[in-house]
Amino acid sequence: MPNPSKAKSWIFRIIQPSDGYLPSRIFDLVIMALIAISVLSVFAATFSPPKGVVSALMVIEIISCVVFSIEYALRVWTADLLHPDLPRWRARLRYVCSGMALVDLVAILPFWLPVFFPGHLLGLRAVRLIRLLRIFKLNRYMEAMAVIGDVFRKKSRELVASGIFVLVIMLLSSLLMYHAEHDAQPNVFRNAFSGLWWAVATLTTVGYGDIYPVTTVGRLLGAVIALSGIAALAVPTGIITAGLTERLDREVKVDHELARQRKVDEAHDDELARRRERDAEHDRLLREQAELLQSISEKLEQVERRVSAPKS
Repeated sequence: MPNPSKAKSWIFRIIQPSDGYLPSRIFDLVIMALIAISVLSVFAATFSPPKGVVSALMVIEIISCVVFSIEYALRVWTADLLHPDLPRWRARLRYVCSGMALVDLVAILPFWLPVFFPGHLLGLRAVRLIRLLRIFKLNRYMEAMAVIGDVFRKKSRELVASGIFVLVIMLLSSLLMYHAEHDAQPNVFRNAFSGLWWAVATLTTVGYGDIYPVTTVGRLLGAVIALSGIAALAVPTGIITAGLTERLDREVKVDHELARQRKVDEAHDDELARRRERDAEHDRLLREQAELLQSISEKLEQVERRVSAPKS
């Protein structure tokens, strides 16, 4: 029987993002293909396809969910290799509570929920739409999405602060517009939530036109709020842009450092090669000198033997 530890290490290496290992790369491509096909099937189902296509989509959904379920189980099983400094149960608990593990769990919920909660739950659109969240699984396999996720994590405090700032502006705008327009348009600005809908549409510069001010004060407020929205929404955009720029700068610096280190290593290897050549040449000269001295010594011994030999 195979060694379980070796089998677990082999499976762990395969299911982790590819590091050039061919089985891992094949596994990543298969998972990405299933994610793409599964998400596209959700869109295809909205066109009322023929029964044959519906059956094919159901087969694809079953295969995808089975594969995703096996993947999730294997990731939980090998979590102790992902966090080797933790006890096995804590490592698995830490993985189960991680963001990507929750995405993996959400990816298989539409398949398993009807099994544990039978009835009409399978027909709920909300459960079916959960399948769209599988696209976030690509964050594990696509470097571009991983970079964006890393930027959001590192700039989370700044993004939360800017989000609160935008929320405060929206709340103030909705209340001000409600008080400015309620008397003139009681059926349009019925409460603060009507003003909030207008504030969201205005601050995001969408402007649907379903709700708009008609009073002079309301229009002045609308102009100020619209201009404020441009500045307010530019803050999180600038934070994300700055984060991407910093990430790019770090990668460029790392690449330069690696290139410099490679040049240093190449120069060191060249120097070692030259030293080996010099040492080899020195050893060759020593061997030749030793051979020459041995030859001279043998000839001297022959001469001595001839001189010392008795004359007949």
